Amino acid sequence: MKDAYLERMPKRSPSRGGKLTILLADDDEADCLLFQEALDELPIASQLTIVHNGEVLMKRLKKRGSLLPDVLFLDINMPRKNGFASLAEIKLSTRLQSLPVIIFSTASEEQMENIKINQVFKDAAHYYIRKPSKFSELKKVIYKVLKPIAEKNISLPSTKEKFVLTGRFKSPTT
Repeated sequence: MKDAYLERMPKRSPSRGGKLTILLADDDEADCLLFQEALDELPIASQLTIVHNGEVLMKRLKKRGSLLPDVLFLDINMPRKNGFASLAEIKLSTRLQSLPVIIFSTASEEQMENIKINQVFKDAAHYYIRKPSKFSELKKVIYKVLKPIAEKNISLPSTKEKFVLTGRFKSPTT
């Protein structure tokens, strides 16, 4: 079942191959499956690749001659190399630092979440998404992030309030 706001939106395709290339780094299989299902229901042509830890992520991104994805969704809590270390490595690399990085993580304790948010905001991630519990909210928040990327119109949020997305908003333009 499609949400009404998604049905009103035109199908957008970025210039490279007609599909937005998305790399998801997340070790939780269930979250990866939900992400794929949400993506399949959005009006944006895309191709998803999934890696399950930070070491594989960084090898893939640093592989000589490889094309970078249009966007990276990065979980914080992963084995081998966590999202903090991966983000820091990405932002230190001249080749990778322009890659839009969206932190995609669960919130456990409020205080720990604030520490995470402060760190990844400082490290120049583009957004911090709290993984929503409702599928409809997941679709909305992914769409809110992907739409400007597909339109080649993404920039870093100016304030921390605009940086954190939860999926609880009324339309994709808010």
